[in-house]
Amino acid sequence: MIRVLLLPIRALLSWDRWQEIFDTMSRNLLRASLTAISVGWGVFMLVVLLGLGNGLENGMKRNFAREAANTITIRSARTSIASGGFDVGRLITFDNRDYQRAQTVEFVDRISGLFFVRGGAFGGSEMMTRRGTKANAFAMTAVHPDGIYLEPHDMVAGRYITESDLRERRKSIVVGQPIVDFLFEAGENPIGQWINVGSVAFQIVGVFHDDAGADEERMMYIPVSTAQVAFNGQDHLNMLTFTVGNGGVAEATAATETIKQQLAEAHSFDVKDSQAIRVQNNVEGFERFSKLFWIIAVFVVFIGGLTIGAGVIGVSNIMMITVKERTKEIGVRKALGAPPLSIVSMIVQEAVVLTAFAGLTGLAAGIGVLAAMGAMMPPGGILSEPSIHLSAGIYATLILMFFGALAGLFPALAAARVNPIHSLRDQ
Repeated sequence: MIRVLLLPIRALLSWDRWQEIFDTMSRNLLRASLTAISVGWGVFMLVVLLGLGNGLENGMKRNFAREAANTITIRSARTSIASGGFDVGRLITFDNRDYQRAQTVEFVDRISGLFFVRGGAFGGSEMMTRRGTKANAFAMTAVHPDGIYLEPHDMVAGRYITESDLRERRKSIVVGQPIVDFLFEAGENPIGQWINVGSVAFQIVGVFHDDAGADEERMMYIPVSTAQVAFNGQDHLNMLTFTVGNGGVAEATAATETIKQQLAEAHSFDVKDSQAIRVQNNVEGFERFSKLFWIIAVFVVFIGGLTIGAGVIGVSNIMMITVKERTKEIGVRKALGAPPLSIVSMIVQEAVVLTAFAGLTGLAAGIGVLAAMGAMMPPGGILSEPSIHLSAGIYATLILMFFGALAGLFPALAAARVNPIHSLRDQ
């Protein structure tokens, strides 16, 4: 019994068996090639489509990373529903008390109020910035210390705005690397240096870098309390932005609704007025995109699976034809004492070799195409680093080999049932 079970393993190590498989394929080169192409094409399409889906997901995640994926932003606007004795069209302006109340809301992790010295968050906030004879316009925003957690900035020198800056209304400013490159000479240390923003002098306490590029780095941040005093901002805020830590959609929604209720009560507008304040919930948006990409991945795997399945069925048909053509040979083998298991292993091994070769070729071609596409894509685009995980390629190959074995199993069982006397008589 043990000798019978060891037959397939010994066959894998037999050079004669491998040579026999290659000879069989070479005698039917066109048929084997077409079958391999059908299987390889299915694997190629599956790899490319999965890689493109991953690239699209990476690009969207990078765009979401412009603000933390668990960030909610609430921006003041104008009312569209009359409430509290006020007519429609009233401008809502947040204040420091709104920020303080929002800090106490459950699920709120990091929070910052934003005050735009001039204009708004989407343009018009540039301030003329000078140092010596050099001057240019750069965007400036007033924030709370938690602002560093709400933007994907990396501090490369100095520090960010602190509670001490806020409490003491210090004229501290954090600037992007391009601003330093413009105002300072190469090798000059900007930390501790003074620059003029508008008519107010600020001391640089930190320099940040942003992977998104120079456009996102042409920013300056100062303490909210300083901006409200230096630029006649009273106690006003234009936006509230916060994170919910590891919370999901339910936590983000609960925190948002609580803050909306607080704002509605404080500023006498209808909480159902969607125009009075504008809410951007990245948690919900990120979950929607995650579900979309999951659906895309399932669809791609389904289509790729059908394509590969068609190829595997082709392999099974080819092996049936092979068994039919080799009926006399199989009959001779059985007449000479070959056990059924050796016949089965011979056919199955040939099917596995054919599908494995085709699958690996399709896998390599797909990875090559994805690498070429990734090299041609501009950085920061919607399609970023299209690729598949190595584990996915390995699993796909192993699954393909498994189905290749199944494709050869049924013809192999038919071959094992061949009656040697009948096969020799028929031939």
